[in-house]
Amino acid sequence: MRRRSLRSPPRSEALRPHSPAEGFSGKAAELWKDLRVSHGTPPATKMSSKRAKAKTTKKRPQRATSNVFAMFDQSQIQEFKEAFNMIDQNRDGFIDKEDLHDMLASLGKNPTDEYLEGMMSEAPGPINFTMFLTMFGEKLNGTDPEDVIRNAFACFDEEASGFIHEDHLRELLTTMGDRFTDEEVDEMYREAPIDKKGNFNYVEFTRILKHGAKDKDD
Repeated sequence: MRRRSLRSPPRSEALRPHSPAEGFSGKAAELWKDLRVSHGTPPATKMSSKRAKAKTTKKRPQRATSNVFAMFDQSQIQEFKEAFNMIDQNRDGFIDKEDLHDMLASLGKNPTDEYLEGMMSEAPGPINFTMFLTMFGEKLNGTDPEDVIRNAFACFDEEASGFIHEDHLRELLTTMGDRFTDEEVDEMYREAPIDKKGNFNYVEFTRILKHGAKDKDD
């Protein structure tokens, strides 16, 4: 049995965390959307010492910033945790330069070494979850969940049509990150707005997640 079961809309939990495709859940999507815009050539070398440094000083940022948790309620903290897990590709509890590169590469981007260094330099120390919350919490707090979810879907809508074909979306959800099963995708699609050609209307779907399905009599 999987750790969490997928529930049908209108509940926003219908999309689980961890993969870029499922960044649709809350503020995780906003961070992912910000990160996906990088351009350039692939880094020439891989960073191997960053993680070692993180292990030697990993408690320092947490002690210095632990009161940041008082700024958010539990649901907000969970959303930030989803964003953190999405980027922490190797699941070692820290975000390093390789994690950022791997996530962006999975989105079809080729971040430059300079771009990645710039992102890492924003942190005064190793980026564990507490440091991550400190860095991004203020930036992401207060975003409109409906816009965030819609923008996350839009990243896969190359024609900006408001639709993604259900087969393509299924492929994303079942092959990236903490993968959905086909049964879970079926459950999500059960009440989703999909036309006869198989086009998933993500604009309407985000409205359903936010406001609930319209009554048939309306």
